[in-house]
Amino acid sequence: MPSPEHSRSSSFAANVLKLVTGTTFAQVIIVLASPLLTRLYGPETFGFLAIFTSITSILGVIACMRYELAIMLPRTDEEAANLLGLCLLCVAVVSGLTVPALYFGDDALLSLLRAPGLTPYLILIPPVVFISGVFLALSYWNSRTKRFGRLSVAQVTSSLATTGTQLGVGFAGHATGGSLIGAKIVGLSVSAGVLGGQIWKNDHGLLCRSISWRGMLDGLKRYKRFPLIDCTSALLNTISWQLPVLLLTVFFSPTVVGYYSLGFMVLQMPMSLIGGAIAQVFFQRASEAHYQGTLAPLVENTFLVLLKLSVLPMLLLTIIGEEIFLVAFGVAWGEAGIYTQLLSIWTIFWFISSPLSTLVTMREKLTVGLGVTILNVSTRALALIVGGALGSAILSMALFSASGVFVYGLLCVICLRIAGVSMLKMLRLVTRGLTLVIPFLIPLIIVKIFALPDIIVVSLASVVFIAYGLYVLLTDSQLHNLVIGLKMQYLKET
Repeated sequence: MPSPEHSRSSSFAANVLKLVTGTTFAQVIIVLASPLLTRLYGPETFGFLAIFTSITSILGVIACMRYELAIMLPRTDEEAANLLGLCLLCVAVVSGLTVPALYFGDDALLSLLRAPGLTPYLILIPPVVFISGVFLALSYWNSRTKRFGRLSVAQVTSSLATTGTQLGVGFAGHATGGSLIGAKIVGLSVSAGVLGGQIWKNDHGLLCRSISWRGMLDGLKRYKRFPLIDCTSALLNTISWQLPVLLLTVFFSPTVVGYYSLGFMVLQMPMSLIGGAIAQVFFQRASEAHYQGTLAPLVENTFLVLLKLSVLPMLLLTIIGEEIFLVAFGVAWGEAGIYTQLLSIWTIFWFISSPLSTLVTMREKLTVGLGVTILNVSTRALALIVGGALGSAILSMALFSASGVFVYGLLCVICLRIAGVSMLKMLRLVTRGLTLVIPFLIPLIIVKIFALPDIIVVSLASVVFIAYGLYVLLTDSQLHNLVIGLKMQYLKET
């Protein structure tokens, strides 16, 4: 009979697989379409999409007033259902308030960002904030109920809708920034509709009998620290993520923003593909482990898995990022590859710390999270302003990356300390991870020195990546057992 630990591990693995499966298909669609999209749409059009997305992301993160995080915490589903209802009410209020704000402040916003081409699309900001907020609330309810397969379906359908619209409009001769923005709205609407429909089908009985004005008011009072403290932290954190887009627009141009947005998309793929799935399941699993006294081992195992999954891919981009972009996206995107080379080291720290940072919320150490976020915003802004003032986008990216290494490295340490993991243990795990990848990187360094053709360099990188993955899978018992558990549990549950 399987032990409780084995059962929990298998359940964790199956949940990760369900999310990874959907995210994988969604990302594969984007990857396959990207070489076409970058040849249909120029860097400037991607820049306009990035600016619009930055504005809606900043507003969207506070759409639920952070009550969506509290959905995971109550012991009873009835209390959690009222928090879901509270989230949806907050979304309606916040998105409604954006209408008068844009009416009176649109001229100042466009003047600051130097992007008059966005004028026709500002009216789309309120509905995008509403749809994003609804999806955010539903996704946390979905995580609580452990129906992770539903989120996978929503991700795939969203990716198909977005990418299909972008390609269709582009081939029809309307490859503009507005077309990319419209396609984004189509994808968001589809994902929210699909996930909402599935939740309503399975959970409408519980939601209808549980949600009440009194219950929502109780939730508002019980978790009032989330809007009072974590809302500020989340807003500052989102602003820190959008600072490169906003400040690159101010100091340079939408074209430079387009380079950055494509490079960031490539770096974000591992996070979306695996890190995001692990983060959602880790949050739910850590909530249980905290009560069971098994939090430290869970965090150690998760840290090691994240380390092994991130180090080699990001170091590959550090060495040959420009060559990869020239081959994959065309000669117009070489500078985006240089940006990626500069940012990839920081991405390792981000990849590892992002799932673990849910511990700050789970343990309700919200002031700690706020402090880290303030530090993150400050250092990022300083880095980008210095680079912009000196007129160098490359310097801006280098300083931005250095600030990220510092802040996210600090966040990793804080999360491990919260879980009770020793610094010595963390250093040993980091040393093992770095030592493992060095032999795989030597061939790439050699071909880079001899300046072989880009296609040869990229082909070799693909071989190295596959070889590393197979080596780790065959020699690391933890990852090997995880994959076996994923497969067996998924076959059992499907």
